[in-house]
Amino acid sequence: MDKKIAFLLLILVSVTGLFFLLVEPVAQPKKYLQFADQRMLLGIKNFWNVVSNLPLILLGICGVVMAWKRQLLHDNFSVTPVYLTLFTAVIFTGIGSIWFHLNPTNQTLFWDRLPMAVVFMSLLTALLAEYMGRPLQKILFYPLLLAGAGSVIYWHTTETLGRGDLRPYLLVQFLPILCMVMLMAISRSQFTRSRDILVILFCYGLAKLTEYLDQQIFAATTLISGHTLKHLLAAGAILILLKMLWLREEIVNR
Repeated sequence: MDKKIAFLLLILVSVTGLFFLLVEPVAQPKKYLQFADQRMLLGIKNFWNVVSNLPLILLGICGVVMAWKRQLLHDNFSVTPVYLTLFTAVIFTGIGSIWFHLNPTNQTLFWDRLPMAVVFMSLLTALLAEYMGRPLQKILFYPLLLAGAGSVIYWHTTETLGRGDLRPYLLVQFLPILCMVMLMAISRSQFTRSRDILVILFCYGLAKLTEYLDQQIFAATTLISGHTLKHLLAAGAILILLKMLWLREEIVNR
């Protein structure tokens, strides 16, 4: 096994083990479903949190079309349609989020988080293969998809049983970020524009921050909530990813 791959796996396994060892089960906070901006417009409940998902859906559709037409530069095997899966999941993330915000419950939240986990795992697979070797796609893609979906199913099942545990889903969200940063530190992409990944991570981090400051941002602006901004920043991250895949070039002499 390549030493870089072994090192990366060791770090990820260690972080995962320590997380489960040191962190108690994390239940879904009750206040999570109490969004700051609950205004109704045009007969639509939570209007701005609903419609702010439309850019995400449109970008997902663009990504699917461009991936299908082979307009995006990547190195995927035909049996591992990583980016086609990713952008399809982006579409369903937007649809699931609309469904959730029309009726915010843990049951509808499941359909928001499930495709989101697929997005995380697809991007992780793509970048691992891009930085560490193409064969990793065949080894990791479907197991990582199952792990991502499994984390959401586990959360939903434990929540239904009255002992909710978000820990696996939290790992699915944040381990890929650690992994991407480490990949860029220890290896090089075979394509240009790799710095765009840092911008994507910045947008995602900002989205999580605005989600956390939902109430405060709405109180300060009275126009837009932190959660609505989260949706727009997530769409911005997908736009940057799409632009990166469309404009980058292969590095001939790595």
